[in-house]
Amino acid sequence: MIPTSTPSMLRALPPEHQERLMRFSREVSFPQGARLFEEGGRADRFWIIRTGTVELDMHVPGRRAAVIETLQHNELVGWSWLFAPHTYHLGAEAMTPVRAYEFDATAVRLMCQDDPALGSAVAQWVGDVLAHRLRSARTRLLDLYAPYGSDSRI
Repeated sequence: MIPTSTPSMLRALPPEHQERLMRFSREVSFPQGARLFEEGGRADRFWIIRTGTVELDMHVPGRRAAVIETLQHNELVGWSWLFAPHTYHLGAEAMTPVRAYEFDATAVRLMCQDDPALGSAVAQWVGDVLAHRLRSARTRLLDLYAPYGSDSRI
């Protein structure tokens, strides 16, 4: 059983924090097939998807990149911007045309440092996203490799 939906910024942050965060955003578009970022690249931006689909992938030597997760409307793309060394742990590709809000990670980190309540709320939101994605990955691994799958009661 896959865990419930990913925590969205709209549900995670109070309206005043959402408004402050959105001041550091700009609307962007990506055509199908565009790479948002590469594994190992500098994590200086993050996105919230408005429309479209983004796949997170991982480099596999000698093979096509392995898709780790598919993200859609209101989901956070990129969390590595919040944690040193600010390097993307995965790659990301637009699987359909994508419209998103793009955020300047450095500006958001500085704002979070200046406002501890906002910083705590943003850290909690990103932490909840990470926890959700970890549970989802664990469930997918159980479905692939456990003898009875993730839904087994044995």
